[in-house]
Amino acid sequence: MHQPGTSSLLTDAVRELAAGVASALSSGGHGPVSGDLPPAVGADGFAPAAVRVLGADFLLPHRLFGTRPGETELALFRQAVESYPPRADAAPTVVWSHWAMTRTLHRLTGPGSVSPGPEPGAGWLDVADWRVLTHQLAILAPLALPGEDCAVARVARHRTLDLARGFVRAVRRRDWLQAAGAGRWLTLLDDVPQTLGLASGLDFVELMADGDPQTGLQVRAARQLRTGALV
Repeated sequence: MHQPGTSSLLTDAVRELAAGVASALSSGGHGPVSGDLPPAVGADGFAPAAVRVLGADFLLPHRLFGTRPGETELALFRQAVESYPPRADAAPTVVWSHWAMTRTLHRLTGPGSVSPGPEPGAGWLDVADWRVLTHQLAILAPLALPGEDCAVARVARHRTLDLARGFVRAVRRRDWLQAAGAGRWLTLLDDVPQTLGLASGLDFVELMADGDPQTGLQVRAARQLRTGALV
């Protein structure tokens, strides 16, 4: 009998968690995990790794709706932060993702929790061409939050046209997850060209992604971000 490999099991766990977050975003803020873990997530201890892949978005419904994460969610998130710190040679996106998770944990648990420390540098984004910029910002979509300010968000605000161009390219290349992440950033920017048709473009991305949970998470996050600031 064929046994699924580690990569397949982790992919299944990530998809299951992403589906839970997307559902929570659509229904008003209940958590992606309550009580027992979903089967694919709990299998063989893949939950912390799956949470690390989703990053700060794992707790996004609570950030947006002002709800309190359950103990299972907080314990999972904390374990992911503590178990997967960035290595010394980690890519900038990995460093930023970990910083965003640590900041989220600090904000939700208050005094006494781990401090995120100073922001990492974002100089590599300043010199990136529009293709690389879009790819990198899509990876860092969990940092795209209303009213938030960090070096990555400031780069996005100054390169709206490059990001819009990258969104169109991602759609044409059928890279639905990248398009959804770029669209989430564009939702927060004031000077997006009306000709881009961002709202209908995101609807198209969600349709063509054919139920991919991670893409659905980003599209639903973008829709929620249009409603206003964090609670």
